[in-house]
Amino acid sequence: MTAPLIDIAVNLSSSQFKNTQDDIVTQAQSAGVKAMIALGCNLSSSEQALNFAKKYPNVVYATAGIHPHDASSFDAESLAQLTQLAQHNQVVAIGECGLDYNRDFSPRDQQRAAFESQLQLAVELKMPVILHQRDAFDDFISIVARYRSQLGPVVLHCFTGSESELIRCIELDLHIGITGWICDERRGLALQQMVRLIPDNRLMLETDAPFLLPRNLKPKPKSRTNKPAYLPHIAAEVAKARQQSLSELLENCLTTTVSFFGLRL
Repeated sequence: MTAPLIDIAVNLSSSQFKNTQDDIVTQAQSAGVKAMIALGCNLSSSEQALNFAKKYPNVVYATAGIHPHDASSFDAESLAQLTQLAQHNQVVAIGECGLDYNRDFSPRDQQRAAFESQLQLAVELKMPVILHQRDAFDDFISIVARYRSQLGPVVLHCFTGSESELIRCIELDLHIGITGWICDERRGLALQQMVRLIPDNRLMLETDAPFLLPRNLKPKPKSRTNKPAYLPHIAAEVAKARQQSLSELLENCLTTTVSFFGLRL
């Protein structure tokens, strides 16, 4: 019997999951996904994530954070509300926060300010952090490096960067979240080679559902909506790329993830 899986990044409040969360959670559990982390990406989704965590105790856990896309809305009131949300036992991390220079939905200076404020909050509350980075690595890693000695556990979720970026993250003692990007025969080839560089105790698995549906799922789903139930497929692809047995990978990921978030399964 293989170890159960934990999906560390699910956008459970996404409009693509509207009114289907019961089915999403049930399907995930049937597939061997014992728990999932519902991401907070703004105040509204952070509140919804908490509500889902209360509805599905010890199955869904929540984060509280403001994604760089929403950084322009970040202010002192936002910080106060995040602080309040983080007091709930079901909230296990600050984030998703970071930098995204790919779409620049918020001005870059505001992204950096919101990012630093949330790292400071994680330091103050002694909580883990879930990070986002896209096309902003130099600024991102510079900010993380300044706070790293004060922070507890930190994971860069949905890693899709270069080998040099991966090595720098590992040097800073970051955990790395791997998604179905590794299943993409067009964009995921480099990640398939790099994933073996991640230490066993730094690797965690995620779907980032409903985004990033694994391209090599068979039979191919009719819907392009990704689901936590597809995490076992991602795990198998990661194990294959690492030339590691699936059972060993799952045992390591379970131990790492439970410890990182302090989960009560």
